[in-house]
Amino acid sequence: MTTTEAPSGRSATHHVLHIGYTSSTGPGVAATVSYVADGDLRIIFDPGMVPGPSAILEPLAALGLTPADITDVILSHHHPDNIVNAALFPQARMHDHKAIYQGHTRTDRDPDGHVLTDSLKLLATPGHSAQDITLLVGTAGGVVALAGDLWWRADGPADDPVAPDREQLRRSRERVLAAADTIVPGHGAPFAGSGDAVL
Repeated sequence: MTTTEAPSGRSATHHVLHIGYTSSTGPGVAATVSYVADGDLRIIFDPGMVPGPSAILEPLAALGLTPADITDVILSHHHPDNIVNAALFPQARMHDHKAIYQGHTRTDRDPDGHVLTDSLKLLATPGHSAQDITLLVGTAGGVVALAGDLWWRADGPADDPVAPDREQLRRSRERVLAAADTIVPGHGAPFAGSGDAVL
């Protein structure tokens, strides 16, 4: 189920490096961390809290990659549990809702509809915070949405206690569901975009 907002290409690959959890589903709080590749781009999405750096670096090494191979880090929003390990990739460009940062330079851009490649596209999806962005990844198996904390896990939560605007959260969730086949939430395993996804 994809709309015109989905990326036009299907050449990217996606791997979950670490499946996250919240204190109600695990021993603490950890982020779901993803690796995405397309063309010359090698991206880490939401390098946040995990039991230790090896929880990110060992699965990356299993793919034949080191931190120096990573070209870009995308942060879905600025909550610490989603960003605290960004420094593992010091050579990478950093992307957030406002700009792209590298070294001492900053390039402002609107994230909404920003195309990284034909198969990689950002959407502005505020709701959990005012700064949320989602990365749509066009793969051979369909469109994967790396949605940060729009969903913590497959069951929502429906009433996100952190969300400043519940109606905006619902609209952003609907937008992502219309564009993606699979959702990768901020603190849980990927789930199908169709069916019973919590709005």
